[in-house]
Amino acid sequence: MNVYESLGVTPVINALGTFTRLGGSLMSPEVLQSMQDAAGSFVCMEELQHAAGKVISGLTGSEAAYVTSGAQAALVLSVAACITGLDAAKMDRLPETSGLLNQVVMARLHRNHYDHAIEAAGGRIVEAGSDRECRSEDLSAVFNDLTAAILYLPGHEDRLALTDVVSVARRHHVPVIVDAAGRCDEPRNLTRFVADGADLVCFSGGKYIRGPQASGFVCGRRDLISAIAWQHLDMDFTPGVWTAPRELLSADQLAFVPRQGIGRGYKAGKEEIIGLLTALRLYFERDHVAEKRNCLRKLQSICDGLLGVAHVTAEIIPPDLACGGFPKARIAIDRESLGLSGYDFIRALIQGRPSIHPGERELDRGAVIIHPFGLQEGDEQAIVQRVKDIVGSNPHSEN
Repeated sequence: MNVYESLGVTPVINALGTFTRLGGSLMSPEVLQSMQDAAGSFVCMEELQHAAGKVISGLTGSEAAYVTSGAQAALVLSVAACITGLDAAKMDRLPETSGLLNQVVMARLHRNHYDHAIEAAGGRIVEAGSDRECRSEDLSAVFNDLTAAILYLPGHEDRLALTDVVSVARRHHVPVIVDAAGRCDEPRNLTRFVADGADLVCFSGGKYIRGPQASGFVCGRRDLISAIAWQHLDMDFTPGVWTAPRELLSADQLAFVPRQGIGRGYKAGKEEIIGLLTALRLYFERDHVAEKRNCLRKLQSICDGLLGVAHVTAEIIPPDLACGGFPKARIAIDRESLGLSGYDFIRALIQGRPSIHPGERELDRGAVIIHPFGLQEGDEQAIVQRVKDIVGSNPHSEN
């Protein structure tokens, strides 16, 4: 019995991808060992953050970087940094921002369930363009004296390129934040957003990097990273004896030291910081081409295993680089012949043994989507067998 089963919690087959609700991804033994090693000593967190930031900035080509407790925390802190800059009085006010530069411009086609992070920091979202397109002039049209930043989501860049957004931002003298939480599916994304001119880029440390799920990082301009640090770190100290790295936290930059900023609740532990650094090093050493080839092999095994099964169709979905660089598989049932809906089908997968959690976005068409990143060896055979069992046990299956 493993640690989860001892609590009455059943481990599942992750056919969904890197979603947090299934635990994101699995860490390697080397990452786990580094976290255990980190847990054995005390350390000054500001020094550790500064050292970690130098490693990450070297990997990403940015001026500076900072470890957070996840990509959402990175996004809240990034918006906060753009609102306050290095102004301690403004830091102490957040999330109350009346009278401050607090508006964050977003293309309407980039709106998503995670942009509540803007409002959590005290920002106000201002939409530009339509659901289908956003031009540079659409962005410029909504700028005013309260604009603090532009938030950009990668994907479908044929409709709005980051370089065009950066050009608009430069003309209006505001920073660009990129929410790249799940875009480490392509290694080049770790450097290209900074290279294209983004001022801050937020990443998840879990997901494709395979670091601690409760970790993330933001990289970009040094002054904005310093503003993030001031609003995140534990400020319960006596200024006369504090020995924080001046490159990250120079008290000379501020009129006074702000106390316990808006990011304090997003603390990143020493274990997560070290685990993330280890996972990032391994990420750049991994053979990503071979990894995706192995993922395709698993998907093909699923499709081959379901070939000829009555009332079931399985096919490979080629990678869409705009939405993620991994292939996927679609398993669809003949709803009319089986008398099952897509919702019946996925409930049977989830509630069975083993419990299988696939993608849900095509349930109305009677299909589930298999993302291969979280599949362990042997999971593909378990998926095939479970689908066969569901179809075979259905009273309509022989009609």
